[in-house]
Amino acid sequence: MKQETLLSWKGDMEFETELFGHKLTLDAAEESGGHNKGLRPKVLMLTSLAGCTGMDVISILRKMKVEPDEFNVRVDGNVTDEHPKQYDKMHIIYEFKGDNLPEAKLKKAIELSQDKYCGVSSVYKKAIELTYEIKILE
Repeated sequence: MKQETLLSWKGDMEFETELFGHKLTLDAAEESGGHNKGLRPKVLMLTSLAGCTGMDVISILRKMKVEPDEFNVRVDGNVTDEHPKQYDKMHIIYEFKGDNLPEAKLKKAIELSQDKYCGVSSVYKKAIELTYEIKILE
């Protein structure tokens, strides 16, 4: 299966794409020649990882008949100081809130996402250190 994206330059450092009927604008900060009209490309790598594994985990938990009241996925990325500035580490924090959440099932869903289903995690693991933790919030 082939996928592609088309990114159109709008001037200065602004670019725009439309994916599945949704527009996305990318831009740089003002100090980098942009006008802060959109997201920065690099941080979308963190969002892609969070979205990929988050959707996996919810899908797997539903099959296990477990549904948290709240679920957040936070990804912290460490950017190198030298050019090309890139992520050398990412840490995923899975935050769950709800009553009677079986920790073993939460862990199993995350492991399945990380080891089998999440294509973003799979690619990133080949290039950077990828770790995670589970937090069950009161």
